Amino acid sequence: MAALHFPVKARGRRRGDMLVMKQILFMMVLGAGVMYAVLHSNLWKTNSLGWSSLSRKRCNFKTNVSTFIQMDNFCPFLCESNFYDISARRGSDKFDLPYGVRNSELHFQIALSKLKSCDLFQEDDSSPSCKKCIVVGNGGILRNKKLGQKIDSYDVVIRMNNGPVIGYEDDVGRRTTFRLFYPESMFSDPLHYDPKTTAVLVVFKRHDLKWLSDLLSGNNIISTSAFWKKPAMRMIYKPNQIRILDPFIIKRTAYELLRFPRKFPKRLRPKHPTTGLIAIAFAFDICTEVHVTGFKYNLKDQGSSLHYYGNDTMSMMIKNEYHDINAEQRLLKNLIDHHIVINLTEEPN
Repeated sequence: MAALHFPVKARGRRRGDMLVMKQILFMMVLGAGVMYAVLHSNLWKTNSLGWSSLSRKRCNFKTNVSTFIQMDNFCPFLCESNFYDISARRGSDKFDLPYGVRNSELHFQIALSKLKSCDLFQEDDSSPSCKKCIVVGNGGILRNKKLGQKIDSYDVVIRMNNGPVIGYEDDVGRRTTFRLFYPESMFSDPLHYDPKTTAVLVVFKRHDLKWLSDLLSGNNIISTSAFWKKPAMRMIYKPNQIRILDPFIIKRTAYELLRFPRKFPKRLRPKHPTTGLIAIAFAFDICTEVHVTGFKYNLKDQGSSLHYYGNDTMSMMIKNEYHDINAEQRLLKNLIDHHIVINLTEEPN
């Protein structure tokens, strides 16, 4: 009789073993699901503006905010070696300047061939991998704020155009990691040369590329009629310090940040982002935490100072038809209100 009951007991044990194995597998799957959910919630966040933020690293910052449109392994500068491949991958070959490379590919290639590097940071960069950045605008609000020492304390200092440092150190600091510019806004005087600065060309038109190629080749700029004002007639930076910003960033700034229409009505002049806003979008791609200063403009007072330097007044900004300053100010306020960026020069209304 015992022999007759043995297979039944064996089958029972096998059923029991299979049940235990199923329970173990279930717990493993459940555990994996929980782990995925935790990691997913830590890595991806969606703020109330509807923008997704990718937290690349665990950094010991009070606020850990990175870009809502950040891309893994994204290099903001164009490289000669993979220019055509990257342009096609990002769709830049489907847009004309300033949002793409279409019809200007050869000019980009020639200009890129004059550069010595497309690396993000210069070789001697020793700042931490989790970078806390400050984007320094040129607004008159910086006057007498004495923020120079604070600005210099950041890992990365981003400036734009010909906003001077010399003579204004107490208010704007001394250090410059990146300076975004276009031909009409670049320094000509070697007095402003800084060997630690990476100069980033923001290309708005094809002539900007030819201008760069000519200067780096030692050629004179014969005609300046294609520029809205006289461009710099000499290059004060070394070829290894110069980069060309990927137009893809300008396109994202216009369409994803400012939500500009793809086509403007014929009666309206097309609007494009300012260098300042492009600099903030650029910072989102390379920084873990982004602060800004010098971006507050009093558009109601036409006689107020436009910049922290010089005598230009707000009336020049108000008359500008190339940019939508009101849209940029609204966007910047939203970024600050939602703690996507921190403003060092925010003043009570």
